[in-house]
Amino acid sequence: MTDRQLALITGASRGIGKAVADALGDTHDLLLGGRDEKALSSLAAELPSARPWVAELTDQAALTAATAGIDRLDVLVHSAGISRLGALLDLTPDVWRETYELNVVAVAELTRLLLPALRAAAGHVVLINSGQGLNANARWGAYAASKHALRAYGNVLRAEEEANGVRVTTVFPGRTATDMQREVREFEGAPYEPDRYMRPESVADVVKAAVATPRDAHVHELVIRPMSR
Repeated sequence: MTDRQLALITGASRGIGKAVADALGDTHDLLLGGRDEKALSSLAAELPSARPWVAELTDQAALTAATAGIDRLDVLVHSAGISRLGALLDLTPDVWRETYELNVVAVAELTRLLLPALRAAAGHVVLINSGQGLNANARWGAYAASKHALRAYGNVLRAEEEANGVRVTTVFPGRTATDMQREVREFEGAPYEPDRYMRPESVADVVKAAVATPRDAHVHELVIRPMSR
């Protein structure tokens, strides 16, 4: 690693997380978070200064061990997440628990463990949310509820930590051409049409711009939608 600013990105092996890693790679040293060490190592080899950061985000002991030794962190991007869709009648308690564990609890715990490092650097937390964090559609119950909770978490984190120099930005992307979107479209019984969605790189550019915002400003929330075609 170099003396550049340090960013940790969860969900970095694919989709928006990978695009954010690519976008920040020319300005930051990177910790590429995820479970697929092979994919993370491959991505790290393509970037100027990056290394895999392998951790199971819902495993308390693993998370504690993985964050040990990080005493200064400039950027934390939460991009990992899952979508378990279905009518409320069909959503079991296990689905609700799994969704909240990764989309909310893991975010809160990883941030808690890294807050001293973020404070030390006057760092920036970026939460990749969803359009479902602002609205809630039928058959999206568990996912939408978790994303509404994530928005509330971001608001509280911002209110508590701004005085410590920590900035918090929540990003609400619309449909984006990712593997998750492919799964969503399959669930909806509709074709996957990537040309009609945003590219992950477009979302990543917005994240990079928020991180690069001068210190006299604080970007709270960003809503991004595909252009109508």
